[in-house]
Amino acid sequence: MSFRKYATSRSFFIQVVAAITVIVLLVFICMYWLTFTTLHGEEISVPDLSKLSEEQAEEKLNELELNYIILDSVDYVKEYPKYSVVQQDPRAGAKVKKGRKIYLKINSSGFTSMRMPNLIEKTYRQAVPTLLSLGLEEGKITYKPYLGKDMVLEMWHNGKKLKPGDKVQKSSKIDLVLGDGKVGFDESDIDTAPDNVDYDETADE
Repeated sequence: MSFRKYATSRSFFIQVVAAITVIVLLVFICMYWLTFTTLHGEEISVPDLSKLSEEQAEEKLNELELNYIILDSVDYVKEYPKYSVVQQDPRAGAKVKKGRKIYLKINSSGFTSMRMPNLIEKTYRQAVPTLLSLGLEEGKITYKPYLGKDMVLEMWHNGKKLKPGDKVQKSSKIDLVLGDGKVGFDESDIDTAPDNVDYDETADE
């Protein structure tokens, strides 16, 4: 029998139908197996752990049969309680399977100390980005007679004059005394606190 006659025969048609049926059945079995093994439809919504302590976060995750790993501590964020969760991955609301690990970052206990950079004779435009890059904040700006306009003459914090290298905490506000661009600067004026700053001789070093 030629192939053309065989291809149009009833026997060939039955075999094709049988082969298609087997393929469809195998695909159905595979899809069912994948659904069963991946627990399809049993996804868990990740809870919001923000501002919870490690113990509170652990308890909440255990209830949902989720695990967690503490990655590290982040620089102190004043909007969050000490030792509380600041960041989590996956984020709150994400869908995960049972047993998934949630990665956490914990807030530190307080601001870290750092040494004050030397901003003396730097321009205002140079000084402020330097402060911000180190986690410090710009405080009050006052002026004194000095030929160099907007040149940093003094650095102050909480009524205490700072020298380069003095320790301050991150997020501290640093008051700057700048030159006003006028001649007649008296060096003896440097030792006085800037306007509107209360000098405190008992301020912490």
